[in-house]
Amino acid sequence: MPTTIAAWRAALEAGDAEAAGGCLAENAVFISPLTEKFRFHGREQITEVLRSAVEVFDDVRYHTEVGEGSTYALFFHCRVGAQAVEEAQLIRLDDAGLIGELTFFGRPLPALTETMLALGPRMLRRQGQPGLGRLIGFAVRPLAAMTRFGERRLVPLGDPNRRRRIDG
Repeated sequence: MPTTIAAWRAALEAGDAEAAGGCLAENAVFISPLTEKFRFHGREQITEVLRSAVEVFDDVRYHTEVGEGSTYALFFHCRVGAQAVEEAQLIRLDDAGLIGELTFFGRPLPALTETMLALGPRMLRRQGQPGLGRLIGFAVRPLAAMTRFGERRLVPLGDPNRRRRIDG
């Protein structure tokens, strides 16, 4: 495993955004699982995202790593509040062995909406836009509530392993 990948994993498991940021190339790009509308560019901007992320994600524990050369996929479990999260990270290293590109993917859907609810407003406050942060929180809160409800009450009804009552 390259030194950068080991350092990245250790930093995020320890909740150390600064150490994780040190694994990034100066011109790194971060592709978020929460929006396709923009990307985060550069070590400084991505480290700012990481500062918010380590405040939101608890108990980060990597469980799988695959890759070779300059491309790796890392997978971890964590929590956002009471919601279990599993995240996948596609990492591409640059010629210097630093992280040049990060693409994150997350599951299940309620975890993504909880992440958006916890992370978006926090990041916007850090950017000096607390009013927009409140607006985003207000807009996302119903979506997060609907996905939580659906996951708890509706989705189990479609479980193919659920015992069905057979009427005679």
